[in-house]
Amino acid sequence: MTPASPALARAQTNSLVAKLWNYCNVLRDNGLSTIEYVEQLSYLLFLKMADEIASDPFTEQEAKAVVPAEYDWQSLARLKGIDLEVHYRKTLEELAKNPGTTLGTIFAKSQNRITEPALLEKLVIDLIGKEDWTIQGTDLKGDAYEGLLAKGAEDTKTGAGQYFTPRALIDAMVDVMQPRPEDTITDPACGTGGFLIAAHSYIRKHHMQHLSREQRLELGSGKIWGNELVTGTARLAAMNMLLHGIGDADGKSLITVGDALADKPDRHASLVLANPPFGKKSAITIVGTDGKAEKEDISYERDDFRATTTNKQLNFLQHIMSQLEMNGRAAVVLPDNVLFEGGAGEKVRRRLLDEFDLHTILRLPTGIFYAGGVKANVLFFEKKPPRSGGAHNTSKLWVYDFRTAKHFTLKQHPLTRAALDEFVEAYLPGKRSERVESERFKSFDYDELIARDKVNLDITWMKDPALDDADSLLPPEVIAQEIVEDLQAALSEFAAIAEALGGEISADTDAIESTESG
Repeated sequence: MTPASPALARAQTNSLVAKLWNYCNVLRDNGLSTIEYVEQLSYLLFLKMADEIASDPFTEQEAKAVVPAEYDWQSLARLKGIDLEVHYRKTLEELAKNPGTTLGTIFAKSQNRITEPALLEKLVIDLIGKEDWTIQGTDLKGDAYEGLLAKGAEDTKTGAGQYFTPRALIDAMVDVMQPRPEDTITDPACGTGGFLIAAHSYIRKHHMQHLSREQRLELGSGKIWGNELVTGTARLAAMNMLLHGIGDADGKSLITVGDALADKPDRHASLVLANPPFGKKSAITIVGTDGKAEKEDISYERDDFRATTTNKQLNFLQHIMSQLEMNGRAAVVLPDNVLFEGGAGEKVRRRLLDEFDLHTILRLPTGIFYAGGVKANVLFFEKKPPRSGGAHNTSKLWVYDFRTAKHFTLKQHPLTRAALDEFVEAYLPGKRSERVESERFKSFDYDELIARDKVNLDITWMKDPALDDADSLLPPEVIAQEIVEDLQAALSEFAAIAEALGGEISADTDAIESTESG
């Protein structure tokens, strides 16, 4: 089959997204949230794809029976009305009994949320049943599913956006990290799997023609994996990866479900890409080797951590530092407090500068995340062997200010990949020694960094001209959005201070501490 042109592929993807989304509107009138709709879609897509694979004469015999015949797609497609609804409920119940497999991850704790049998019948027969989900290639169907997830992220009532990292940012991070076929790649807070899929796509685009059949199979069967805390989100990640050609329907699940911080990593990676949960307060204290115990409801002991804290971002940063194999590299989205917070924060930053090569920080603008009040950065670092005499591994940190005088909103002026072109070019992937300073890109030596109060890495030097020039005033909606972002960020920080002093945090304050992951 001749590949479609990029323009035609985009048109086909957009058409399919529109078709899926329009039906979502019908189901929302029936009481379903966007995420509940995408979950139901995931169950049915899986069954339809498994049926297509089993019907393919070129499929190896042992790969055909992914789903037991009594619960497969055909068993649904031949029923109507209440009989279909009853059998669908039984199918979900039975297929959830496959822990550890892709099948089990997708159907874990599954329930039918479509209470009107006629709507379920329309979804099975007209929407899913009329598409060939495996024949037309992974890009079209995978991109359509991811497009639906992106639309779901806009559903602020359900908080769906908390699991979604802007694709433009993901792509820029992957482009500078340049994943390789030999890499083992993970995301310990993978959300809907955006980073993992983008890394796989990059390898396919740049290296696939040079890989043997064995290497191609290996790439999709375990070298890329993730973890997600929330069962429902892990389901979306597993389906998203499957639609993009990563993993096997009847194979071991590439997405594990659980708290990544509870235990030491049982497997190390050469590349970690992550956007760990935003939201500072946690009821869980991670006790590091410093042994200090704060007020806690639950505590995990991690002798691979150096600092004891309830700060989720600091704990995820320590986890990723531990998860990297020697000479492994990481790109991690983290909020500003990780750069300046004292106590455990200072201890973690010192370790990052001394034992790792923290070579780049990208300061991100506000207005690009669905979670409000987020001022974030991307930290790029590598794990290095100890140097003789206890010498530090970071010699120079480059900071790229993509925040000052950069103004984005989710709808009127969203972040695009093109907006990050200058950063990607300045980063000089593979040629960092040739970097050149500019107005937005400055370098700082180790001695200068370590001498800063509390090793504060929240470094700024630019000034927004809109603050001084009346002629360059921003549109009112952008100004209003940035005021909201600033107030929410400030409230988060005050809440953290109150908690540290033993104060109570109100439910309203907790509500702004959203989760944000890939």
